[in-house]
Amino acid sequence: MALRFGFSGCRLVGMGLLVLSVFISTTFPAFARTPVAKAAKPVVAAAPAAAPVTSTAGLTTHFRNWLTANGYGGYDFARTDISGGSFGGKTNDTDTVVNQPVIFIHGNSDKAVGTGVIGQTGWNASIDYFISQGYKPSEIYATTWGPANALYSAAQYHSKDNLTRLRAFIQAVKAYTGATKVDIVTHSMGVTLMRKAIKGGPASDSLAGGNYNLGTALTSSIDTFVGISGANRGLTSCYLSGPSTPTCGSTNGFYPGYLIGLLGPYGVSSFLVELNSSSGYEGAFRYSIWSSVDEVVGYGCIVYGVNTCRIPGQTGERSFSTVPYGHFGCKDQTAYYQLRMVKFHSTS
Repeated sequence: MALRFGFSGCRLVGMGLLVLSVFISTTFPAFARTPVAKAAKPVVAAAPAAAPVTSTAGLTTHFRNWLTANGYGGYDFARTDISGGSFGGKTNDTDTVVNQPVIFIHGNSDKAVGTGVIGQTGWNASIDYFISQGYKPSEIYATTWGPANALYSAAQYHSKDNLTRLRAFIQAVKAYTGATKVDIVTHSMGVTLMRKAIKGGPASDSLAGGNYNLGTALTSSIDTFVGISGANRGLTSCYLSGPSTPTCGSTNGFYPGYLIGLLGPYGVSSFLVELNSSSGYEGAFRYSIWSSVDEVVGYGCIVYGVNTCRIPGQTGERSFSTVPYGHFGCKDQTAYYQLRMVKFHSTS
Protein backbone atom coordinates (compact mmCIF):
# COMPACT_ATOMS: atom_id res chain seq x y z
CA MET A 1 0.00 0.00 0.00
CA ALA A 2 1.42 3.35 -0.98
CA LEU A 3 0.40 6.49 0.87
CA ARG A 4 1.41 10.07 0.24
CA PHE A 5 2.46 12.13 3.20
CA GLY A 6 2.81 15.90 3.17
CA PHE A 7 5.57 16.00 5.75
CA SER A 8 8.36 13.62 6.65
CA GLY A 9 8.69 15.47 9.96
CA CYS A 10 5.35 13.96 11.03
CA ARG A 11 7.17 11.04 12.62
CA LEU A 12 8.12 13.43 15.45
CA VAL A 13 4.57 13.38 16.80
CA GLY A 14 5.68 11.50 19.87
CA MET A 15 7.64 14.59 20.88
CA GLY A 16 4.53 16.70 20.63
CA LEU A 17 2.82 18.84 18.03
CA LEU A 18 4.81 21.95 18.95
CA VAL A 19 8.11 20.25 18.24
CA LEU A 20 6.67 19.02 14.95
CA SER A 21 5.68 22.56 14.03
CA VAL A 22 9.15 23.97 14.59
CA PHE A 23 10.83 21.09 12.73
CA ILE A 24 8.69 21.37 9.62
CA SER A 25 8.74 25.15 9.40
CA THR A 26 12.52 25.11 9.40
CA THR A 27 12.85 22.08 7.12
CA PHE A 28 10.53 23.38 4.41
CA PRO A 29 11.40 27.06 3.84
CA ALA A 30 9.83 26.80 0.38
CA PHE A 31 6.47 27.40 2.05
CA ALA A 32 7.44 31.06 2.21
CA ARG A 33 7.37 31.14 -1.60
CA THR A 34 3.94 29.53 -1.97
CA PRO A 35 1.72 31.79 -4.11
CA VAL A 36 -1.35 33.32 -2.52
CA ALA A 37 -4.57 31.67 -3.64
CA LYS A 38 -6.71 34.71 -2.95
CA ALA A 39 -6.21 38.29 -1.88
CA ALA A 40 -6.12 38.67 1.88
CA LYS A 41 -6.99 41.60 4.08
CA PRO A 42 -4.05 43.40 5.71
CA VAL A 43 -3.01 41.86 9.00
CA VAL A 44 -4.88 43.86 11.62
CA ALA A 45 -4.74 41.52 14.55
CA ALA A 46 -3.98 44.19 17.14
CA ALA A 47 -5.15 47.75 17.59
CA PRO A 48 -2.81 50.17 15.74
CA ALA A 49 -0.87 52.74 17.70
CA ALA A 50 -2.23 51.47 21.01
CA ALA A 51 -0.68 49.62 23.91
CA PRO A 52 -1.76 45.98 24.27
CA VAL A 53 -4.65 45.54 26.66
CA THR A 54 -4.27 41.82 27.34
CA SER A 55 -3.23 40.98 30.86
CA THR A 56 -1.98 37.89 32.65
CA ALA A 57 -3.95 38.93 35.74
CA GLY A 58 -6.61 36.35 34.90
CA LEU A 59 -10.32 36.44 35.63
CA THR A 60 -11.59 39.48 37.50
CA THR A 61 -12.34 39.20 41.21
CA HIS A 62 -16.00 39.87 40.42
CA PHE A 63 -16.19 36.86 38.09
CA ARG A 64 -14.25 34.60 40.44
CA ASN A 65 -16.59 35.44 43.32
CA TRP A 66 -19.59 34.76 41.09
CA LEU A 67 -18.17 31.38 40.02
CA THR A 68 -17.68 30.32 43.63
CA ALA A 69 -21.15 31.49 44.66
CA ASN A 70 -22.82 29.70 41.76
CA GLY A 71 -21.25 26.27 42.00
CA TYR A 72 -18.43 26.64 39.47
CA GLY A 73 -15.55 27.08 41.90
CA GLY A 74 -14.33 23.50 41.52
CA TYR A 75 -13.58 23.89 37.81
CA ASP A 76 -10.64 26.25 38.36
CA PHE A 77 -11.37 28.38 35.30
CA ALA A 78 -8.94 31.03 36.62
CA ARG A 79 -5.92 28.68 36.32
CA THR A 80 -3.79 30.77 38.66
CA ASP A 81 -1.18 28.01 38.61
CA ILE A 82 0.19 29.39 35.33
CA SER A 83 0.85 32.89 34.05
CA GLY A 84 -1.78 33.85 31.49
CA GLY A 85 -4.18 31.15 32.63
CA SER A 86 -7.40 33.04 31.95
CA PHE A 87 -9.04 36.29 30.90
CA GLY A 88 -12.33 38.12 31.36
CA GLY A 89 -15.01 39.28 33.73
CA LYS A 90 -16.77 42.39 35.01
CA THR A 91 -15.08 44.89 37.30
CA ASN A 92 -18.21 45.35 39.45
CA ASP A 93 -21.99 44.98 39.45
CA THR A 94 -22.49 48.08 37.29
CA ASP A 95 -20.19 46.85 34.52
CA THR A 96 -22.52 46.24 31.59
CA VAL A 97 -22.37 43.62 28.83
CA VAL A 98 -23.48 45.08 25.49
CA ASN A 99 -21.73 43.01 22.84
CA GLN A 100 -22.50 39.33 22.69
CA PRO A 101 -19.84 37.62 24.86
CA VAL A 102 -17.03 35.82 23.02
CA ILE A 103 -15.31 32.74 24.43
CA PHE A 104 -11.81 31.95 23.13
CA ILE A 105 -10.47 28.39 23.48
CA HIS A 106 -6.84 27.60 22.59
CA GLY A 107 -5.18 24.49 21.17
CA ASN A 108 -2.83 21.81 22.47
CA SER A 109 -0.03 23.19 24.70
CA ASP A 110 -1.17 26.81 24.31
CA LYS A 111 -2.96 28.88 26.95
CA ALA A 112 -5.50 31.68 27.33
CA VAL A 113 -3.06 34.60 27.37
CA GLY A 114 0.39 34.26 25.79
CA THR A 115 3.57 35.06 27.66
CA GLY A 116 6.19 35.07 24.91
CA VAL A 117 6.92 31.34 24.66
CA ILE A 118 6.96 29.82 21.15
CA GLY A 119 3.66 28.11 20.49
CA GLN A 120 2.04 29.85 23.46
CA THR A 121 0.88 33.15 22.00
CA GLY A 122 -2.58 32.65 23.47
CA TRP A 123 -5.36 34.94 22.31
CA ASN A 124 -3.44 38.20 22.82
CA ALA A 125 -3.81 39.44 19.25
CA SER A 126 -7.52 38.67 19.15
CA ILE A 127 -8.28 40.17 22.55
CA ASP A 128 -6.37 43.35 21.70
CA TYR A 129 -8.16 43.70 18.38
CA PHE A 130 -11.63 43.00 19.72
CA ILE A 131 -11.17 45.58 22.46
CA SER A 132 -9.89 48.10 19.92
CA GLN A 133 -13.18 47.57 18.08
CA GLY A 134 -15.43 48.31 21.05
CA TYR A 135 -15.49 45.12 23.12
CA LYS A 136 -14.79 45.19 26.86
CA PRO A 137 -13.10 42.61 29.11
CA SER A 138 -16.57 41.85 30.49
CA GLU A 139 -17.46 40.61 26.99
CA ILE A 140 -14.34 38.49 26.32
CA TYR A 141 -13.54 35.23 28.09
CA ALA A 142 -10.78 32.61 27.94
CA THR A 143 -9.56 29.78 30.12
CA THR A 144 -6.67 27.34 29.84
CA TRP A 145 -7.27 23.63 29.50
CA GLY A 146 -4.38 21.20 29.85
CA PRO A 147 -0.90 21.75 31.28
CA ALA A 148 0.18 24.52 28.85
CA ASN A 149 3.45 22.66 28.35
CA ALA A 150 4.70 21.38 24.97
CA LEU A 151 6.54 18.50 26.66
CA TYR A 152 3.15 16.95 27.43
CA SER A 153 1.41 17.74 24.14
CA ALA A 154 1.39 14.11 22.91
CA ALA A 155 -0.43 13.09 26.11
CA GLN A 156 -3.43 15.39 25.56
CA TYR A 157 -6.68 13.97 24.25
CA HIS A 158 -10.43 14.62 24.28
CA SER A 159 -10.75 13.64 27.91
CA LYS A 160 -13.75 13.71 30.20
CA ASP A 161 -12.06 16.37 32.32
CA ASN A 162 -11.40 18.67 29.35
CA LEU A 163 -14.89 18.25 27.91
CA THR A 164 -16.80 18.73 31.15
CA ARG A 165 -14.73 21.78 32.13
CA LEU A 166 -15.10 23.50 28.77
CA ARG A 167 -18.81 22.75 28.61
CA ALA A 168 -19.24 24.22 32.10
CA PHE A 169 -17.26 27.30 31.03
CA ILE A 170 -19.75 27.98 28.23
CA GLN A 171 -22.64 27.67 30.66
CA ALA A 172 -20.95 29.82 33.30
CA VAL A 173 -20.10 32.68 30.92
CA LYS A 174 -23.62 32.70 29.50
CA ALA A 175 -25.23 32.75 32.94
CA TYR A 176 -22.79 35.30 34.39
CA THR A 177 -23.20 37.80 31.56
CA GLY A 178 -26.94 37.28 31.24
CA ALA A 179 -26.55 36.83 27.49
CA THR A 180 -29.09 34.95 25.40
CA LYS A 181 -26.28 33.47 23.32
CA VAL A 182 -22.48 33.51 23.22
CA ASP A 183 -19.93 33.32 20.41
CA ILE A 184 -17.06 30.83 20.46
CA VAL A 185 -13.68 31.10 18.71
CA THR A 186 -11.45 28.02 18.85
CA HIS A 187 -8.03 26.91 17.63
CA SER A 188 -6.46 23.52 16.82
CA MET A 189 -7.45 20.87 19.37
CA GLY A 190 -9.74 23.45 20.96
CA VAL A 191 -11.93 23.13 17.85
CA THR A 192 -12.80 19.47 18.36
CA LEU A 193 -12.98 19.77 22.13
CA MET A 194 -15.53 22.57 21.92
CA ARG A 195 -17.51 20.91 19.14
CA LYS A 196 -18.08 17.92 21.43
CA ALA A 197 -18.66 20.11 24.49
CA ILE A 198 -21.48 21.79 22.57
CA LYS A 199 -22.84 18.59 21.00
CA GLY A 200 -23.04 16.84 24.36
CA GLY A 201 -24.43 13.33 24.52
CA PRO A 202 -22.65 10.04 25.22
CA ALA A 203 -18.88 9.81 25.48
CA SER A 204 -16.28 7.47 26.90
CA ASP A 205 -12.97 7.86 28.70
CA SER A 206 -11.40 4.61 29.89
CA LEU A 207 -8.98 6.54 32.12
CA ALA A 208 -11.84 8.31 33.90
CA GLY A 209 -14.41 5.62 34.62
CA GLY A 210 -15.51 4.64 31.12
CA ASN A 211 -18.82 5.73 29.63
CA TYR A 212 -20.51 8.97 30.65
CA ASN A 213 -22.97 11.51 29.25
CA LEU A 214 -22.27 15.22 28.80
CA GLY A 215 -25.95 16.16 28.64
CA THR A 216 -28.13 17.83 26.04
CA ALA A 217 -26.70 19.89 23.19
CA LEU A 218 -25.91 23.57 23.85
CA THR A 219 -26.66 24.57 20.26
CA SER A 220 -29.37 27.06 21.23
CA SER A 221 -26.85 28.92 23.41
CA ILE A 222 -24.34 29.49 20.60
CA ASP A 223 -24.69 32.16 17.93
CA THR A 224 -21.39 31.82 16.03
CA PHE A 225 -18.76 29.10 16.21
CA VAL A 226 -15.36 29.69 14.60
CA GLY A 227 -12.92 26.79 14.21
CA ILE A 228 -9.34 27.73 13.31
CA SER A 229 -6.84 25.11 12.08
CA GLY A 230 -8.85 22.22 13.47
CA ALA A 231 -8.25 18.54 12.76
CA ASN A 232 -11.88 17.53 12.44
CA ARG A 233 -11.10 14.33 10.50
CA GLY A 234 -7.75 13.55 12.06
CA LEU A 235 -4.09 14.54 11.81
CA THR A 236 -1.72 13.55 9.02
CA SER A 237 1.00 13.35 11.68
CA CYS A 238 -0.81 10.28 13.01
CA TYR A 239 -0.47 8.39 9.70
CA LEU A 240 2.98 6.99 10.44
CA SER A 241 2.85 6.90 14.20
CA GLY A 242 -0.51 5.16 14.33
CA PRO A 243 -2.55 5.39 17.51
CA SER A 244 0.59 5.19 19.64
CA THR A 245 0.00 8.29 21.78
CA PRO A 246 -3.12 9.72 23.47
CA THR A 247 -3.18 12.60 20.99
CA CYS A 248 -3.20 10.15 18.07
CA GLY A 249 -5.42 7.67 19.87
CA SER A 250 -8.06 5.60 18.10
CA THR A 251 -10.64 6.20 20.84
CA ASN A 252 -10.36 9.84 21.94
CA GLY A 253 -7.52 11.10 19.76
CA PHE A 254 -6.88 12.24 16.19
CA TYR A 255 -6.15 8.91 14.50
CA PRO A 256 -7.36 9.27 10.86
CA GLY A 257 -7.46 5.51 10.26
CA TYR A 258 -5.78 3.45 7.55
CA LEU A 259 -6.45 2.27 4.00
CA ILE A 260 -6.61 -1.25 2.60
CA GLY A 261 -5.78 -0.73 -1.02
CA LEU A 262 -8.10 2.05 -2.10
CA LEU A 263 -10.70 1.25 0.53
CA GLY A 264 -11.18 3.01 3.84
CA PRO A 265 -10.20 4.67 5.95
CA TYR A 266 -10.75 2.05 8.60
CA GLY A 267 -10.16 2.39 12.33
CA VAL A 268 -10.75 6.15 12.47
CA SER A 269 -10.84 7.55 16.00
CA SER A 270 -14.23 6.70 17.49
CA PHE A 271 -14.37 10.20 18.97
CA LEU A 272 -14.07 11.78 15.52
CA VAL A 273 -16.56 9.36 13.98
CA GLU A 274 -19.19 10.30 16.57
CA LEU A 275 -18.29 14.00 16.37
CA ASN A 276 -18.88 14.04 12.60
CA SER A 277 -21.91 11.76 12.58
CA SER A 278 -24.14 14.85 12.45
CA SER A 279 -23.59 18.50 11.60
CA GLY A 280 -24.85 22.00 12.31
CA TYR A 281 -24.98 21.61 16.08
CA GLU A 282 -22.08 23.99 16.86
CA GLY A 283 -24.28 27.10 16.59
CA ALA A 284 -26.49 29.14 14.31
CA PHE A 285 -23.44 30.18 12.24
CA ARG A 286 -20.37 27.99 11.76
CA TYR A 287 -17.12 29.09 10.16
CA SER A 288 -13.65 27.68 9.65
CA ILE A 289 -10.32 29.46 9.14
CA TRP A 290 -7.52 27.34 7.75
CA SER A 291 -4.30 27.30 5.76
CA SER A 292 -3.08 24.95 3.04
CA VAL A 293 0.44 25.36 4.44
CA ASP A 294 -0.47 24.30 7.98
CA GLU A 295 2.73 22.83 9.41
CA VAL A 296 0.93 20.92 12.17
CA VAL A 297 -2.35 19.67 10.71
CA GLY A 298 -0.68 18.78 7.42
CA TYR A 299 -0.08 20.21 3.97
CA GLY A 300 -3.32 21.21 2.27
CA CYS A 301 -5.27 20.27 5.42
CA ILE A 302 -5.98 17.03 3.55
CA VAL A 303 -6.56 13.68 5.24
CA TYR A 304 -7.27 10.82 2.79
CA GLY A 305 -8.51 13.27 0.19
CA VAL A 306 -10.80 15.21 2.55
CA ASN A 307 -10.17 18.64 4.09
CA THR A 308 -9.80 18.03 7.82
CA CYS A 309 -9.85 21.74 8.72
CA ARG A 310 -13.37 22.33 7.43
CA ILE A 311 -16.23 21.87 9.86
CA PRO A 312 -18.92 19.54 8.49
CA GLY A 313 -21.99 21.61 7.63
CA GLN A 314 -20.13 24.90 8.00
CA THR A 315 -21.72 28.20 7.02
CA GLY A 316 -18.56 29.58 5.41
CA GLU A 317 -14.78 29.77 5.60
CA ARG A 318 -11.66 31.87 5.10
CA SER A 319 -8.59 30.08 3.79
CA PHE A 320 -4.97 31.03 3.09
CA SER A 321 -2.08 29.46 1.22
CA THR A 322 1.01 31.33 2.33
CA VAL A 323 2.92 32.30 5.46
CA PRO A 324 2.41 33.91 7.91
CA TYR A 325 -0.88 32.01 7.82
CA GLY A 326 0.38 28.67 9.06
CA HIS A 327 -1.00 26.76 12.03
CA PHE A 328 -0.42 29.48 14.60
CA GLY A 329 -0.59 32.36 12.14
CA CYS A 330 -4.16 31.41 11.30
CA LYS A 331 -4.96 32.25 14.91
CA ASP A 332 -2.68 35.19 15.55
CA GLN A 333 -3.10 36.99 12.22
CA THR A 334 -6.85 36.68 11.64
CA ALA A 335 -8.51 38.70 14.39
CA TYR A 336 -10.16 40.88 11.73
CA TYR A 337 -11.92 37.84 10.24
CA GLN A 338 -12.74 36.39 13.64
CA LEU A 339 -14.59 39.57 14.57
CA ARG A 340 -16.30 39.78 11.18
CA MET A 341 -17.58 36.24 11.64
CA VAL A 342 -18.90 36.55 15.19
CA LYS A 343 -20.30 40.08 14.94
CA PHE A 344 -21.43 40.37 11.32
CA HIS A 345 -21.61 36.73 10.14
CA SER A 346 -19.33 37.62 7.28
CA THR A 347 -16.14 36.05 5.88
CA SER A 348 -14.88 39.23 4.16
